Amino acid sequence: MGKKWDKRRKLLFDIIEVGSDYDVYSRAYDFINAGAILLNIIASIMYTFDECRVQYGLVLVIVIQVTIAFFAVDYFLRIWTAKFQFKGEKEIHAIRKYVFSTAGIIDLLSFLPEYLPFFFPAGAVAFRMVRIIRIFRLFRINRYYDALNVISEVLKSRKQQLISSVFIIVMLMIASSLCMYSLEHEAQPEVFSNAFSGIWWAASTLLTVGYGDIYPVTMLGKIFGIFIAFLGVGMVAIPTGIISAGFVEQYSEIKKRSRIGYEEDMHFICVPVQPNDLWVGKRIADLDMPVGVIITILKRKEQILIPRGDIVLQIGDSVILGAEPFKAHEHIHLKEIVLRAEHPWVGKSIEELDISRHSIVVLVKRKNKAHIPNGNMVLKEWDRLFVYTDKYLTDAMDIEI
Repeated sequence: MGKKWDKRRKLLFDIIEVGSDYDVYSRAYDFINAGAILLNIIASIMYTFDECRVQYGLVLVIVIQVTIAFFAVDYFLRIWTAKFQFKGEKEIHAIRKYVFSTAGIIDLLSFLPEYLPFFFPAGAVAFRMVRIIRIFRLFRINRYYDALNVISEVLKSRKQQLISSVFIIVMLMIASSLCMYSLEHEAQPEVFSNAFSGIWWAASTLLTVGYGDIYPVTMLGKIFGIFIAFLGVGMVAIPTGIISAGFVEQYSEIKKRSRIGYEEDMHFICVPVQPNDLWVGKRIADLDMPVGVIITILKRKEQILIPRGDIVLQIGDSVILGAEPFKAHEHIHLKEIVLRAEHPWVGKSIEELDISRHSIVVLVKRKNKAHIPNGNMVLKEWDRLFVYTDKYLTDAMDIEI
């Protein structure tokens, strides 16, 4: 009975997780989930308009309640199947990992504030404000479409630069607030009453918002304010430029790879002949080669040989195979990733990797041996992974198929 239930839970887990194009039920659930998120956001926005609330108030409330109920069911289903998401963990630990993860907290707060006022009426206003968190469920849509992952990849790849720029802005904000407090406190003590007042002015000036509720009146304060206003334009431009450059670089790289892939007439791979290979001692004419694959060059030590049919293959030969490029309606890439010590995949099993369901690890090369990957295989430093995917992966080198 236990195995039967586990099988059903595994099937349910496969459905509620992000599905591939070939898994009809899972993809259908993905579309329903994304549709529920969008409907809830649209209905919540429309409900704030008096005209819409008067004419369609009941319909909007029903849509909101139904979608929130769906979020609640989805949350408990993910708890029930958490052990399949965090394989190798005990069920209670897997549930705890999901509940306290960022996705789990967002999933919980997307429906819980709607029902809390029934139990705690006094906190209805506070719970209503927390409902806004349900908009963060929109990030789940990012998981369904690999093209949207470029956004998160840009932020990850430029993380250090963004942190540095934010640190500079915060330091400049604190320094300018203390300076302005020193310059303006005596002239307007009720406005610049403390350092926090200076921080509010610095934030609105450096970030070019300029609310106008706090401003300098002394000559030195105005001169300093002009200097900070000019400096603020540059400070805002730094993170904007970093993100923009990241988008341009990645889209240019993707476009370049796509263009080069179509310009190639034939692709080549090098196959070294190992001692235990079936090709050892065979003539080239006797090799059972697939249709469309040809041996273009044979390299033996320092010699380059024309692959005639009567040549017998020896240990240590390098056989260069040529074939037509892969052609299909889908853009599929094979990528090679070398795992360094700081790579987040080091120490994880393949089934624990945070990759799209459209991606498959097809080969792992460890030292000089090639391994057929399985879910329990734990990755190590300097492993070379060959991933079959249509998703952009950071630090991955494209391989022509």
